[in-house]
Amino acid sequence: MTNTGVLIKMETEIGDPIRYALTLNDVTISMNDLLGQTLNIRFEGYQCLSCGKQKKIYRQGNCYDCFYSRPEVGDWIMRPELSTAHLGIEDRDLAYEMEVQLKPHIVYLALSSNVKVGVTRKTQVPTRWIDQGASAALEILETPNRYLAGIAEVALKQHISDKTNWRRMLKNEIADMDLWEVRKQMLPLLPQETRPYILPEDHPVTRLHFPVNRYPQKVKSLNLSKSPIYSGTLCGIKGQYLIFDDDTVFNVRSNEGTVITLEV
Repeated sequence: MTNTGVLIKMETEIGDPIRYALTLNDVTISMNDLLGQTLNIRFEGYQCLSCGKQKKIYRQGNCYDCFYSRPEVGDWIMRPELSTAHLGIEDRDLAYEMEVQLKPHIVYLALSSNVKVGVTRKTQVPTRWIDQGASAALEILETPNRYLAGIAEVALKQHISDKTNWRRMLKNEIADMDLWEVRKQMLPLLPQETRPYILPEDHPVTRLHFPVNRYPQKVKSLNLSKSPIYSGTLCGIKGQYLIFDDDTVFNVRSNEGTVITLEV
């Protein structure tokens, strides 16, 4: 099987283990079915996910021009506290920003290496946790807009991280921590205006299991611009990473907009 196309993040389906699918040039590939097989990956170039031009990717699958003009990659995406649609104030495109920001958002605790705090749209649960490689997650707030979720995250990340240690996550070095106990410690630290949105105590912890046959001992990240041809046996998938038998890992999401040829 040989397919050429532009990378976008893998689609996921909750299960035990999680199911992954990669689409290249309208062909959907079940990645779980490729575990134990040799994959050949060849770098072919770039294609911006927004304008479709063959321009070098700057960030998040976008070329430089699109990254600084498209509403879906505004600063409020990475920093929810900068959201202003609830005030009727435009950043790049108010209609788009109202559509995204003025929807229910979840503030959560996730266990991917150590405990981290994060924000996602309610419609992205549990996809967001899967993409981060979290082994467990607990929702603590459901807010009516992105801004309120953002200020809650800002308050909590002064006490716990908002980042995943991706190397530890890939090596499955997971801290032995009780998310309910962390929640109990974090609730008094929330801004007053977000406290009406605390979820009840009967909300469950979500457990996630990834299709990994062997975790890497020493993580080596594949950079296709420096190593344009790579071959390895797929031994696991976690987060948006492909894990190979020589401890090489490839982050599909961070390579969005890269055109590759995949041969199995």
